[in-house]
Amino acid sequence: MIEVKSLIKIFADRDNAGVRAVNDISFTVDEGRFYTLLGPSGCGKTTTLRCIAGLEKANDGEIVVAGQKVFSAANGTFVPAYRRSIGMVFQSYAIWPHMTVFENVAFPLRVGKERLSNSDIKKKVEAALAQVELGGYEERMATQLSGGQQQRLALARALVRQPQVLLLDEPLSNLDAKLRERMRVELRELQRRLRITTLYVTHDQIEALSMSNVIAVMSAGVIIQEGAPREIYLQPKSKFVANFIGSTNQINGQVSKVGSEGTGVVHTDTGDVCCGLLPGLTQGTKVIVMVRPESVVLHQKKPPENENIIEGKVGAAMFLGEYVDCTVDIGKNVLQTHQHYTLQLRRGDPVWVELPAGECMARFYVLINVSVGDG
Repeated sequence: MIEVKSLIKIFADRDNAGVRAVNDISFTVDEGRFYTLLGPSGCGKTTTLRCIAGLEKANDGEIVVAGQKVFSAANGTFVPAYRRSIGMVFQSYAIWPHMTVFENVAFPLRVGKERLSNSDIKKKVEAALAQVELGGYEERMATQLSGGQQQRLALARALVRQPQVLLLDEPLSNLDAKLRERMRVELRELQRRLRITTLYVTHDQIEALSMSNVIAVMSAGVIIQEGAPREIYLQPKSKFVANFIGSTNQINGQVSKVGSEGTGVVHTDTGDVCCGLLPGLTQGTKVIVMVRPESVVLHQKKPPENENIIEGKVGAAMFLGEYVDCTVDIGKNVLQTHQHYTLQLRRGDPVWVELPAGECMARFYVLINVSVGDG
């Protein structure tokens, strides 16, 4: 439904040298899928979205939307935004404050090239409002809606023309935490129900993980890794992805033993760690052992002999309601851990750290530390 091939977008700077906001990226979004561009501010995700929408003209590459070639640098094709089969929701919603809910949703129909009767407009508007559960609000002024309702109004306006592709530019960032959590569920359920192909832009990892079929992690104008949410979280292929998607503990070491079925032992300055090994790792290879904070288990008493038990000392413990965020000093390393909220720990308490072998993965040291700019 969306094909982006070798897309490049350059913005001029003061020296006219040009900054590559989007640097030769390619990806495909299949019909009915929820695809997310995830990355920090300035990574090029919104610029990519705007190029697909027709709000920016790329310098090179090709874009196909719903089978229509809407941009091609090779032959000079550029289809304006209003002729692309898309609906778009902006970060600010961009609703008209002087219009009613009905007129906000009707606006794209009134200014479109297809002339519709008032009765047809009324039917389409009411159907769009029903899809986002705003039926009965037609005569209310847009400014009289709550934040969540305004967000749904912007969605209704994007859907009223029945586009084949929905583009969403950080639509939940202006909502408070509780409302944002609820709207994540509502938006994802709406997308599933309508089966509309959706391209979503966000810097929020939780949004990306909870809503997407596929995530593309971006940095410095390039896609660093693309995959399903579980794959991106559990199998990051670079230090950037591992650090950006949640938190990750990293322990330097060297492979001392290669076992069967992708497992082995890594010697670290805190002791030997049994863990999974990426393909290609051999004995003597310098690696980094990665383990997520929620995978680390703390024991206040030394457990029976087991793999990956390391003695440590609590550095800090903060009660955060759902869990205790606790740092532990183990030799030269400091591990971040998330423990059950009932666990009571204080700074300086001795603990025994368990690193479950199935939750630890060793990766190439060189791969983890390669800079993003080098690709």
